[in-house]
Amino acid sequence: MKGHNFTGASIITALLVFALLAFGAQALAEEAYRLGPGDVIDVQVFGEDDLTRALKLGEDGRINYAFVGQIRLQGMTLLEVEQEITDKLKGDYLVNPQVSVTMAEYRPFFISGEVKSPGGFPYQPGLTVSRAIALAGGLTERASERKIFLVSEGTGEQDRRRVDLDAPVNPGDAITVEASFF
Repeated sequence: MKGHNFTGASIITALLVFALLAFGAQALAEEAYRLGPGDVIDVQVFGEDDLTRALKLGEDGRINYAFVGQIRLQGMTLLEVEQEITDKLKGDYLVNPQVSVTMAEYRPFFISGEVKSPGGFPYQPGLTVSRAIALAGGLTERASERKIFLVSEGTGEQDRRRVDLDAPVNPGDAITVEASFF
């Protein structure tokens, strides 16, 4: 190709930049993500293997953490959780704890109606209605792509809204795919 001099190094550089941008976007999404019941987090305390654990938020949005007891984490970001655990460990147990908290598993979303395998599925960042349907095995023969409804977590059936295939899905959301009459 005349005028284009792509070398192996420039292709690798472009791929690395793309990977860093994708990782950065994921990290930003996790920074803004608010924890809820069913989420699983990994807590690591540098130099303290006995305090490194995977913990699932209970239905009340709490975890039970060693040497600290019950902590309510519902609605907090990962950075807020890091600070909360650091503050609770500091002093009585550790002088200067270095705490890191990451997502291990997001709480599920739910899909019902005219899909081949209705149920709850693990949320994945960037999930759309189309991808949710694919995770549920696809649409049945009777499904209507124009009658897809979503209820966001924490709202009731009265807040049910019609969505298209590109609509974003969040953890805890409930999707219903209705039947077509034709």
